[in-house]
Amino acid sequence: MPKQLILAIDDEQDILNLLRYNLEKENYQVLSATTGEIGLELARNKKPDLVLLDLMLPGIDGLEVCKILKNSRETKYIPVIMLTAKGSEIDQVVGLEIGASDYIPKPFSVKVLLARVKNALRKKVSEKEQALVLKSGDFVLDKERLSLTVKGKPLVLTKLEFRILSFLMENPGKVFSRDNLLSGAWDGEAFVVDRTVDVHVRSIRHKLGKHRDSIETVRGSGYRFVEVS
Repeated sequence: MPKQLILAIDDEQDILNLLRYNLEKENYQVLSATTGEIGLELARNKKPDLVLLDLMLPGIDGLEVCKILKNSRETKYIPVIMLTAKGSEIDQVVGLEIGASDYIPKPFSVKVLLARVKNALRKKVSEKEQALVLKSGDFVLDKERLSLTVKGKPLVLTKLEFRILSFLMENPGKVFSRDNLLSGAWDGEAFVVDRTVDVHVRSIRHKLGKHRDSIETVRGSGYRFVEVS
């Protein structure tokens, strides 16, 4: 089993050395960055399993780094634990509200930090497993097995049809333009034009039969999945 990768972002080299030593002792792989800009680049390129993030950084500060990570489709599921000397309640609230998983004030206990890291990673695995299966009313979509059942009946979709439906079900009620669906569902694998979306949506609706209205057309805007209770 490959080692889990942790990215530590802190402008204090002594802290980075301490984190690397103790995390590697626990069999984690560790990357480090001393600025928010470098940290963001590493997070996007390496997709770590967890980020340890200092709040007070030169350039882009920790709150902004966390906000950018959580607003990106590629990195929003990476848990972020904030490490900071700023220990006021308001700082903690802001950090948690923008998506941080946990908040540990400096100076910190290494044992406590390691326990929080393990807890965040366990939670991530659990959330990932839940996110692989999307359920809405009679719809059950398994992203890992690329399977869809409606009222227990399996329906066969093409790869692109599956991606479109999956993308819409992940964001129930939200309207997506054709461009949004192209960037969100196609993943750059094929050259398509926006009208291709209409063709695939028509095909999905045809296969859904009497459940076809679950994919709703919003005139002049795009498509949305209507969540069925």
